[in-house]
Amino acid sequence: MAKRDYYETLGLSRSADDQELKSAFRKLAKQYHPDRNPDDDDAEIRFKEINEAYEVLKDKDKRAAYDRFGHAAFDGSGFGGAAHQGFGSDFSSSMSDMFDDLFGEFMGGRGRSRSRSGRERGNDLRYNMEISLTDAYAGKTAQIKVPTSITCETCSGSGAKKGTHPANCPTCEGGGKVRASQGFFTIERTCPTCHGRGEIIENPCTDCSGTGRTTKERMLSVNIPAGVEDGTRIRLAGEGEAGLRGGAAGDLYIFLSIEPHEMFQRDGSDIFCRVPISMTTATLGGQIEVPTVEGTKSRVKIPEGTESGKQFRIKGKGMPVLRSKLVGDMYIQVEVETPKNLTRKQKDILKEFEKASSDNTNPESSGFFARMNEHFDGSDG
Repeated sequence: MAKRDYYETLGLSRSADDQELKSAFRKLAKQYHPDRNPDDDDAEIRFKEINEAYEVLKDKDKRAAYDRFGHAAFDGSGFGGAAHQGFGSDFSSSMSDMFDDLFGEFMGGRGRSRSRSGRERGNDLRYNMEISLTDAYAGKTAQIKVPTSITCETCSGSGAKKGTHPANCPTCEGGGKVRASQGFFTIERTCPTCHGRGEIIENPCTDCSGTGRTTKERMLSVNIPAGVEDGTRIRLAGEGEAGLRGGAAGDLYIFLSIEPHEMFQRDGSDIFCRVPISMTTATLGGQIEVPTVEGTKSRVKIPEGTESGKQFRIKGKGMPVLRSKLVGDMYIQVEVETPKNLTRKQKDILKEFEKASSDNTNPESSGFFARMNEHFDGSDG
């Protein structure tokens, strides 16, 4: 029976590039893999054809020979050299790496980074911390309690009972992987006995049950620099979860959130504060004292005729910029307060004031109502 064309086997045109070649192979190899098609002889044959086609076409030299001579390039007929060139021990090795990449999760996978001794890096941890705006302004050193896994003191992280040591896995002989032959190629898989660690613990530590770590609450010191913003992340290297069997510890990440302040609103390095002032201060002018985020007071001059919503800038009274000598500004927005609960005398005074007022006293309201009257007079005409 004549061999199928390699391009036809992979469903590709002869102009297919490397990415298209790899994509087609991945899709078909997963579809026809023997582990997914047990007891299906046709699927196994198809799987071998796919691998053979890919092994030739992925190699530039082999592909060039195949494009010129076809299957004759590899059948020993003199066109292409030795029979089935490239399908010896090197092929088994390359296929092992390839399948470990393609079917890692499906076939047991490569978990997180681990060494032959079974050591695994610990997980990174997250800690959410809420601080006040004044703490964000000045910075602080905070103490936090973190429940996490630490290296077992009894076995020093080995997982083995004191006085004993982990032994080489008898299944993989310490390699962490086993090989299984299927036809003319070999597939390498994670060892099912030691799960890729290369060793087993015959006498596990009684305190950590062989994991090499125990759970404990630790007190840590966190330095919060001045000027941090909401969402700032602080990394404490090596303060995360301890690794398995003496592996390196992960990191601890502190995520900061800033509590809302009763008087101040923050926008980057600037601070905004809404300050109510009396009608007489807004009308006649004067001075007011306002609070600052640093805990002091500043004086602000209010000019005559100040309207509600007017902003005044106090330079250098905002937030410090993180890891910089720059400081933002503070903006005071005044809101003119309408008098309430007036006495009869106060009301009489305001009525007299109203009678004595002219268009120049309240130019905006006078102008608005004048325009309104003109509008309606024009409509009636």
